Amino acid sequence: MEDVVFLFDVDNTLLDNDRVTADLRKFLESEVGSERSDRYWHIFEELRKELGYADYLGALQRYRTEYPYDSHLLAVSTYLVNYPFANRLFPNSLDVLEYFKTLGKVVILTDGDVVFQPRKIERSGLLETVDHNILIYIHKEQELKDVERRFPARHYVFIDDKIRLLTAFKNQWGARVTTVFPKQGHYAFDEAEVAKYPPADMAIGRIGEMLEVPLNKLFP
Repeated sequence: MEDVVFLFDVDNTLLDNDRVTADLRKFLESEVGSERSDRYWHIFEELRKELGYADYLGALQRYRTEYPYDSHLLAVSTYLVNYPFANRLFPNSLDVLEYFKTLGKVVILTDGDVVFQPRKIERSGLLETVDHNILIYIHKEQELKDVERRFPARHYVFIDDKIRLLTAFKNQWGARVTTVFPKQGHYAFDEAEVAKYPPADMAIGRIGEMLEVPLNKLFP
């Protein structure tokens, strides 16, 4: 059993996923036009509500059923699979992971599909940095027993841009977890959504600030 395990989310915590989405939106419009681009994003949002996580490739598959002869599909799928995710890491993301590896076990804990999300983690350099310690679930807040089984610890530090998930972890683990809220990305700046939940144990303006946080605020 580890003394402490650090659980890091990916999208808008370590990596600027809002910018990835903006880049894809721009590329889609250039390839298929604004009308079909809007249709893709409509399918994307429908699928996210259905699955509970973002599935870019799954949305592209559904888009294909509506436009089976669209010759631009291959270009879009290739763009997604080969996207330069390493260029979208927030400043100091890798430094933060390397630093906390000197203090305990560091694990990537994220939601997502079984193709695109692992690809993102690998191409961004996160997979190698955390020594392949990654967990990808559909709803990670429902899988804490599995997290404990795979990475048992006396204390956990959970870093995520979604206050809803921070609250869910706190409700289940109580004093065994320190929740950290990096205010990055559109979820973190949704004031109405954030107001629905109690504050996290700690809030930071950017992930790089983790390098400056006093350790006695993170774990006993």
